[in-house]
Order: sequence, then C-alpha cells, then structure tokens
Amino acid sequence: MFLAVLVVDGALAGAIYALVALAFVVVYKASRMVNFALGEWVMLGSRLVAAGVHVGGFGLTGALGAGAAGMVGLAIAFNATVLRRLTGQPLISFIMVSLGVGVLIRGTTGLVLARIPAGVALPLPRDVISVAGVPIATDKLAAAVIAVLCIAALTVFFRTSRTGLALRAVADDQQVAMAVGIDLERHFAIAWSVVGILSVVAGVLWAAVAGGGFGLVLLGLRVFPIVIVGGLDSIPGTVVGALGIGVLESLAAGYLDPLVGGGFSQVASYLVLLIVLFVRPYGLFGAPDPERI
Repeated sequence: MFLAVLVVDGALAGAIYALVALAFVVVYKASRMVNFALGEWVMLGSRLVAAGVHVGGFGLTGALGAGAAGMVGLAIAFNATVLRRLTGQPLISFIMVSLGVGVLIRGTTGLVLARIPAGVALPLPRDVISVAGVPIATDKLAAAVIAVLCIAALTVFFRTSRTGLALRAVADDQQVAMAVGIDLERHFAIAWSVVGILSVVAGVLWAAVAGGGFGLVLLGLRVFPIVIVGGLDSIPGTVVGALGIGVLESLAAGYLDPLVGGGFSQVASYLVLLIVLFVRPYGLFGAPDPERI
C-alpha cells in the first residue's frame, strides 16, 4: 500500500513537472536555446497572479489573464531587446544571458513583490478519495488533470496549427524556414510567449499543491534532468521523463531519505541523468544531430 501511495503521488507531481519541462522544450525546439532562467519565469508568473488577486482585486480568472498578459509582455520585450542581438552567437552566450536574466528577475521580484502574499486559492477540492484502496488528494489530482489538458492542448497546437508547424520548421532548419518566408523573430516571440503562459499555469498549480513563493525558482532545477533524460527536442520524451522522475523522487523520499537522513530524493534525478548521458547523450527519446563530414 505504501508503495502504491508513493507511485501515485509521484505521478501526480510528474504531471506538473511535465508542464514546466515543456516550457523548456518549446524554447529549445524553436530556437535551439537553453533557458536556464525557467525557474525564475515560473516564480514570476505565479507571483504576478498572486499580485492580481491580493493587490489588484481581480478574481482568479482576471488575475490569471493579467499574469499571462504580463508574462507575454516580458517575452516580447525579451525577444526584442535580448534575443535579437544573440542571433548567430555561440550557445554559451545565451546561457550566460539567461542566467543573468534569471538573477535580474529574482532580485526585482524580491524588491517589488516581496510583501505580497504568494498564495493563490484555487477552487480545488481538498478532501481525500480512495481508489482501489489508495488515498489520493483531490487537489493534487485536479492539478494533474489540468496539467495534462494543457500538455494535450500544446501538443495539438504544435501538430495541427499553422503557427505550430512553422515553429517546428524553424526548429528543424532556420535557414530553410527563412527561405520559405517564415519570420524568425516573430516566431521566436511566439515561442517565448508560450513559455510565459506555461509559466503562469504551472507556477499557480505548483503553488496550490506544494507551496509557492521564491522557492518556485528551484522548480527549474528539478525539471532540468527531465528534459535531458527525455530528450531536449522530444515532447513525448519529456512527458515520460517527467512521470518517471516524479515517481523516482517520491520513492526515494519514502524509502531512502529516512535511511540517509533526507535529501537523497533531491539528487536522485541527477544520478539518473548521469547514467543516461553515458548511455544516450541525446536523451532516451531525443534524436542525435546528424553531421556531414
């Protein structure tokens, strides 16, 4: 019974992990850039919604809309002022810039929004249900369902919409995409806007079931092994990796943390990451980049 409880709890957490990890994958698929400030984006998205509720006096729907609009505005400004100047530069340039932007977001948010309560009350049930004898917290179940629906919607967007197909074309080959008339800067802005919206939804869901505040910054570090294990360019791999890592962390917290004094669950995913990198450097579901010699 204890094993089943841990597996279910880990899978529910993994659904939200997958939503955050997809924000990582969207940027990489569209621009081959790695956003190491993702945790700060998620934290800021959650805090903007909290500010809309507690300071702006908006209802939950209005606060979510205002938070999403704020993050989309940040994405567009970031694209116009930073990304445009990094086009064609080495990957390390963007990595350093993303780290700097993360520090800027964290510091500015601390100065401006520190006195505003971080919690957002979602209309989620708080009771516990039993499925085949396994107790499940309904708020975690509802949050996981919302995350899965968002993942499904994003998958449909990438596979069926003209914009999604254009983003996939940009990810495959930017020069060819430009040759057929795709505006790279516009689609980079769209990709980052999607990241902003995902950051709002994922941040609010995680804050509702696991606590919010500035600790959400660490969520970016927790999902980093997921996107590497699953494959940086694979949405299905990211989902599978998120569920697997979620269950792994839950099992480690339940069985190993009491033996070693705690903390092992926080590094278990990185141990798996090292093993996968030795076996498949491009991830379990990722595809190696072919090179012509």
